[in-house]
Amino acid sequence: MANVIPNAFKGELLSGTHNFASGGNSFKLSMYTSSATLGKSTTSYTSDNEVSSPSGYSATGKALVPVTPTLDSDTAVVDFADLSFQNVTLTARGALIYNTTTDGGSGTTD
Repeated sequence: MANVIPNAFKGELLSGTHNFASGGNSFKLSMYTSSATLGKSTTSYTSDNEVSSPSGYSATGKALVPVTPTLDSDTAVVDFADLSFQNVTLTARGALIYNTTTDGGSGTTD
């Protein structure tokens, strides 16, 4: 899977749906198998083909901690604190960052 920014997300940024600043919206990262169909038409979290693990990874993924957005030259950047999964064995071929605060908000896929 390539890095993709869903079309719905682009419009939601312009309408102020997502607040990436510390204290803003809450976001999660969920991981998927190679059978997942994440792409530019993805509009929200889906459990279809999400990875499973007997311990350490739960369905819906893990919460991300945002860092205040910055400008790097001509590119706006939001950086999340690194996630750590302890004692987890799984194979993931893609990931989805999604907004858990908004109702049905879309995210970015990787």
